[in-house]
Amino acid sequence: MTANSPYLDQEADADVEVEVENPEDDSVAPTRYEITSYGIDFDVHGLNRRLESGEILIPGFQRNYVWSLKDASRFIESLLLGLPVPGIFLSRDPESGKFVVIDGQQRLKSIQFFYDGFFNPSPERNTQRSFRLAGVQEQYDGLLYGDLTPSDQIDFNNSVIHATVVKQDSPEADDTSIYHIFDRINSGGRRLTEQEIRSAIYHGKIIDELAVINLNPDWRNIFGKVHSRQRDQELILRFLAFLFQETPYKAPMSDHLTKFIGRHRNPTREFLDSCGSIFGTTMSAFENALDTGIFRPERALNAAVFDSMSVGLARRIRSSKVAPDPVAIKSAYAGLLADKDYMEAVSRAAADEQTVSTRMKKTIESFRSA
Repeated sequence: MTANSPYLDQEADADVEVEVENPEDDSVAPTRYEITSYGIDFDVHGLNRRLESGEILIPGFQRNYVWSLKDASRFIESLLLGLPVPGIFLSRDPESGKFVVIDGQQRLKSIQFFYDGFFNPSPERNTQRSFRLAGVQEQYDGLLYGDLTPSDQIDFNNSVIHATVVKQDSPEADDTSIYHIFDRINSGGRRLTEQEIRSAIYHGKIIDELAVINLNPDWRNIFGKVHSRQRDQELILRFLAFLFQETPYKAPMSDHLTKFIGRHRNPTREFLDSCGSIFGTTMSAFENALDTGIFRPERALNAAVFDSMSVGLARRIRSSKVAPDPVAIKSAYAGLLADKDYMEAVSRAAADEQTVSTRMKKTIESFRSA
């Protein structure tokens, strides 16, 4: 695939439509969480130092920086004047011990920009300009950090921002509460998709690998251009979560996928290679056997058809070490789409435990016999 492939052009066309479960039916697990939280008062200079060193991480994907220069200036002015400002929410990464920002990106990036002297909300668009305070009181208007008096610099450096650090104590097997906290706090404006949230709070090797696998040429031919909201990466995650499933599926789907990410956040290179290899082999087999409209019984790509069909064929490939011939794949695929029970299992309550079990059993059996 060439660098100027239309599949990589995020702006060229509308995103591919993907039919997924109703988020209102699949967003909250029937789980009671026990969460510990504690407060830390950070001085602004210390916050900036921790951001620069990576001790505090703003995830690679979070809600984009949306403040204007005037918005950021007013926030900086509040700190200079000693006014109280809203606190931030952090979680502690259990592996690295670093703090991950759940809420507070706009405030933290504004602090970084002011110290750096450059306001740069969209680096990829080359929007950098001098961070001179604007729309503030006369004594601060037009000033860079370096232009402040020594006394004002000291006051700014010593300004305090309160941080609430949250940690899930139970259930011990996962930390899905962090996902739900992030979802609720970051629900304003353009709501993040579930996969965007996972990418924000579960940064690690598996998230990076999903982005790499997502560029597989056969997958791009099947799906279309790269999805701007990571719907294509979420489908790959569904495939992996069901294929390498350690325990029976338990609803809701969002937590099933989030728990898989949590368990395999930084796996071995061997595991990551096996993920990319089996996904690529499976997509190649479908691409060679079928015409256009793969995984689209109707107009939209159906996530339930995708996860069940791809897992069924992948299991056959793993057991026999080779894909069935294209004619056999085409026959099994068509037979499933003609199966009333299967179509019911991919059309209604698609995240229900019994429904998921039904469609997986049918596809596994169909491709085993192919």
